[in-house]
Amino acid sequence: MTKDKKSDNARITEFKDKFKSDGEHLVKNVFPQKIIELEDYFQTLSQSKVSDVNCDLNIPVPDPILFYNGEEHPPSKKRKLDALNSIVGDNDVPGSKVMVLPNGPVPCNMKIMEIAEKIKPYTRDLIDHSNTLKMWIAFLIPKIEDGNNFGVSIQEETLSEARTVESEAAAYLDQISRYFISRAKLVSKVAKYPHIEDYRQSIRELDEKEFVSLRLTCCELRNHYASLHDLIIKNIDKIKKPRSANAESLY
Repeated sequence: MTKDKKSDNARITEFKDKFKSDGEHLVKNVFPQKIIELEDYFQTLSQSKVSDVNCDLNIPVPDPILFYNGEEHPPSKKRKLDALNSIVGDNDVPGSKVMVLPNGPVPCNMKIMEIAEKIKPYTRDLIDHSNTLKMWIAFLIPKIEDGNNFGVSIQEETLSEARTVESEAAAYLDQISRYFISRAKLVSKVAKYPHIEDYRQSIRELDEKEFVSLRLTCCELRNHYASLHDLIIKNIDKIKKPRSANAESLY
């Protein structure tokens, strides 16, 4: 075996040992801390604060103007037929031309932003921690043999739970980005149709819905940490050593 080959094997062994050390450290030290932090923050997101997340759009309602088929002045006789066709046809009713917003840009909902920015680091941490747990357990799984696989089945079940948590945590991040896209579309509707109150109300409803969703996300992050911690601590002996020494001596 060449020197480079030995060096590679040593690095692989070091790589595996690091995951084994990091995985156990996460469960015993990091997870309890995350559970407490998320629980404390969840308690601040009271349901009674839902209506507090509403904010001003900074889009004024312009003075009403009488329009005739989208024009400020009455149509000429030549255009009467076109006006009739626009009424009968499937064309959308034209809205206000948005050249510039008189009061400046429309801000994000800063209250929702603040909650999202608080929760996103916890979400990213859970994804990384779940991935570390997966590798830790994977490296602890012994070679495949007949019999005495009860401990291995516990490892596989825990590994499956870590995969599920990782996938769900990634979906939470996608949910936050979709909220801002949906809100931007509604804001553009308000800018184009400032007289329609339903669009403004839809934004208020969306903001309140996102508050509830972020509150639930915080709760789920806490629950994921708690469930993984509980599952692993209860079965840590079998996870670290799935086969007993007595059984191994039989083979």
